[in-house]
Amino acid sequence: MKICVLAGGVGGARFLLGARRLLGLDSESARADSPHRIDAVVNVGDDAWMHGVRICPDLDTCMYTLGGGIDPERGWGHAGETWNCRDELAAYGVQPDWFGLGDKDLATHLVRTQMLNAGYRLTDVTEALCTRWSPGVRLLPVTDDRCETHVVVTDPSTADGGAGAGEAGGSATGSRAIHFQEWWVRHRAQLPASGFVQIGAESASPTPEALEAIGTADLVVVAPSNPVVSVGAILAVPGMRAALRSTPAPVVGVSPVIGGAVLRGMADACLTAIGVETSATAVARHYGARSGTGLIDGWLVAPGDGPTDGSGDVAGVAVREAPLLMTDPDATADMLAAVIELAGLEVPARGDR
Repeated sequence: MKICVLAGGVGGARFLLGARRLLGLDSESARADSPHRIDAVVNVGDDAWMHGVRICPDLDTCMYTLGGGIDPERGWGHAGETWNCRDELAAYGVQPDWFGLGDKDLATHLVRTQMLNAGYRLTDVTEALCTRWSPGVRLLPVTDDRCETHVVVTDPSTADGGAGAGEAGGSATGSRAIHFQEWWVRHRAQLPASGFVQIGAESASPTPEALEAIGTADLVVVAPSNPVVSVGAILAVPGMRAALRSTPAPVVGVSPVIGGAVLRGMADACLTAIGVETSATAVARHYGARSGTGLIDGWLVAPGDGPTDGSGDVAGVAVREAPLLMTDPDATADMLAAVIELAGLEVPARGDR
């Protein structure tokens, strides 16, 4: 079986752990003999230049998680991280001082930046970085081009307590766009947002590898990642929606909302900003059915989150209930098995794992 997963952030990374477990790709020896493959098309909307280095948070979170080097408490960054460079930058008064680069993480960014400056594509750089981590999943940035998420906020000039109207480009009733990282990390998504824009999207295009992964998959899965700034940023790359609508593979999504709440992160603030209710069924409608003008054929939700009328259908999307707590790779593997069954495909037998 060949599975393509649209992934972003911690939720996407943990889902990939379960996918790898289900298909028996946990060890390098198993991968060498396996008929199965997982491709992950990963969000790059969070990417940013800071302190002269290129930072790709979602690609790195997937790579570290699958490679066994993730910080288990934070869910992102290196385990056993130190912060000497961050502290020294702060001593110099270098901005931005709200984004902390760990020493080990900085090494990844330095290698990436050096290779990008030498003319390598982000896809090729990611492949090279993965040789150190052996993730067992092919990690593919959705685009090699700049396509960064910015957040339209109201009156950002007063966010630090004291800046007056008109300062820093803001006003009492005005708005401007700031980089997603500033909104997410510095302001903890508490700054009122009215929308999201992808800077560079007009000239971006999906990589050939991402399009191939979607077009040749047996199954495409939308991971339980943030629907707006993770999956939404992937879909904002011109050509990605068309690729999903035209693939012969079934496309099934997994709800990031359980019981009307998100378990991690601030996806609820993102959904509110675009006028979507924080519920499993509302997110399904947001993606829409491929039988109409949307993107998914099936939608996996937590027990009790399915249609209350018992129809098993939301706006043309087939819905199935299954436990969605990713407590460990085995539990997450069961989630993917439910996705495969919902897609009408045969779950790999235990002997194939």
